Amino acid sequence: MRAVPLGDSGITIALGTVRSPELLKTVHATAAALAAEKLPEIQDIVPAYLGVAIFYNSLHTSYSELAAKLLAACKRESNSRPVADEIREHEISVTYDGADLEQVSVSCGISVGEVIARHSGRRYTVDLLGFVPGFGYLSELDPSLQLPRRLQPRPRVPAGRVAIGGAQTAVYPLDTPGGWHIIGRTDETMFDPERDPPALLRAGDIVRFVPSP
Repeated sequence: MRAVPLGDSGITIALGTVRSPELLKTVHATAAALAAEKLPEIQDIVPAYLGVAIFYNSLHTSYSELAAKLLAACKRESNSRPVADEIREHEISVTYDGADLEQVSVSCGISVGEVIARHSGRRYTVDLLGFVPGFGYLSELDPSLQLPRRLQPRPRVPAGRVAIGGAQTAVYPLDTPGGWHIIGRTDETMFDPERDPPALLRAGDIVRFVPSP
């Protein structure tokens, strides 16, 4: 565990060097513990795959002072192992009619119905949010559905499209470019700037996809 500067108003608490489900649990627990400290100089806490980024008001504290506080809090967390924030579970209704569904079926060598069954038959963990606001990286996708990303990304993927790429799946929260395989769509609002919090998902949540009738 070590603190590393991240620009002039950020700190990364590095917790490991190799991505793993166990390390992600530690990352999520550490982020929850740091949030529980309610340090007034902290502006945002962002979980990643190998650590936690903390953004702070550099006019109110120094890097060295805050880094010492954060490392002390992390050590207390590792010694006491408090219960992290309550894990939230989401059920997201999906209409499986995506533009790439047929091609995914062919590439994976299984029927469209089996693609849907295998995608909707798992409980996914929100690893982290990134790429654009509200975009949750969900793992682990069924191994039989794991495909490389599209060779030619789309310049625009509409919000609400459900897609797969590599070992992960996701719902596009906004209209953005995208290189994942689109297999369905949902009416769920994944990101709303007028909502508190704006993003539906947070790191550590559990997601299930439910086929629409």
